[in-house]
Amino acid sequence: MLGPVRERDGLVVELGCGSGLLTRDLVDAGHRVIATDASPAMLDLARGYATGAREIRELVLPDDPIPQADAIVSIGHVLSYLPDSEAIDRALVAIAGALRPGCLLAIGLCDLKSAEAMPGFPINARVADGWAITERSTPSPDRFVREMAVFTHNEDVSWRRDDERHVNVLIDTARVRPFLAEHGVRATIGDSFGGGVELLRGPHTIIGHKDP
Repeated sequence: MLGPVRERDGLVVELGCGSGLLTRDLVDAGHRVIATDASPAMLDLARGYATGAREIRELVLPDDPIPQADAIVSIGHVLSYLPDSEAIDRALVAIAGALRPGCLLAIGLCDLKSAEAMPGFPINARVADGWAITERSTPSPDRFVREMAVFTHNEDVSWRRDDERHVNVLIDTARVRPFLAEHGVRATIGDSFGGGVELLRGPHTIIGHKDP
């Protein structure tokens, strides 16, 4: 998907780079990348992991300006961590405005079906060598809350516990296509970024191009 961007030495802007996993893949594939995240701690990790990025900077959506780009990418439904659907809409407008004409958008968003995919309050647990995780999901009509406890072995065989709480805003992704069209981006809604790998039920991909 990003091949034409690389061929013309275009600039890829990544939103919500986290620890830099995708950033490093993009750099290794020969792309010029500006990686961004709202978390200074995550940016520190990304700077150590994706050392070949053109720039790694703090950017907080929906208000911080997005650099002009030939492609804007975001995996892990980053926009769904914004506080409400209005903030998501404002971020989409900012993304559309930052895309150069004819250029590519590829992001993930959580759909309302995320709540249908995990009804009730199930508790899941996974155990492996040196770590364990318990996860509890609390779906509601427009929010998906995941509470996780992660246990890792210390050197003295004791365990360390870290707790995480993830809150995702759920939207009707069917409305994103006409909304983006109003801002010059022709998009499709799907379940995969390509390569034959589909997302779990709930998150959807938004892939589009800015009008020339």
